[in-house]
Amino acid sequence: MIEKIKKAFVEFDAEIKNKFFFVVRDTEKGIWGPSNIDVVIDLFKKIKLEKYKHFIDIGAGDGRIVAIASTFTNATGIESDKNLVDSGNKIIKKLNINAELICDDFFNHNFSTYDILFINPDKGFHHGLEDKLLKEMKKDAILLVYNTIFMPRFLKRGTTHWIQQVPITEFSNPYKST
Repeated sequence: MIEKIKKAFVEFDAEIKNKFFFVVRDTEKGIWGPSNIDVVIDLFKKIKLEKYKHFIDIGAGDGRIVAIASTFTNATGIESDKNLVDSGNKIIKKLNINAELICDDFFNHNFSTYDILFINPDKGFHHGLEDKLLKEMKKDAILLVYNTIFMPRFLKRGTTHWIQQVPITEFSNPYKST
């Protein structure tokens, strides 16, 4: 299934490049730039994603990471850009993937039910996201931050996994008791 997912998103990227010349583009709420699927697959294998109960991709874009995560565990993504969500849901439906891609602002979504969270951030965490994570992230939950351009300031930094020269750092909530 992973190879089918990769193929579908390679085709999607080709369509986007033909239309916009680049895969990266502005959205109403920020910038969308997809995470590298091969890097994320290697990461999920390394951290044994299957041991977690519920995964969420915060700012999921077209849902490619959610689709990959769904081959390991229950997976949800939240993204505010309707076009990206519609494109991702079309691929998810076509491949009959058991994943949920929600069109909404992630500030409207409660993160307390997830034990592993993922983000490829396009802006600093000080714009409200870190406060939300500190309030809602369970103590034993892990946040995976793709790349080191924007990093949380108050979450507890853990292991940095270097996958194909891409750093992905684990963070946990040092203040939550449950």
